[in-house]
Amino acid sequence: MSNEIERIQSRLQQLEEEIAETLRRLPAHSAKPPVMIDLLELEDERDVLVKRLEELL
Repeated sequence: MSNEIERIQSRLQQLEEEIAETLRRLPAHSAKPPVMIDLLELEDERDVLVKRLEELL
């Protein structure tokens, strides 16, 4: 089980970095749909992993 927790924590850290990078790509005005889709997908994956991690702890 701790191996899964470590894997989830590692992926969460990676997702946070990817989300931050995606946010930097967003223009101040009129966000581009592909960038918004990327951001939403990353945030959705993060939310699923956070929930799974809470279940394990």
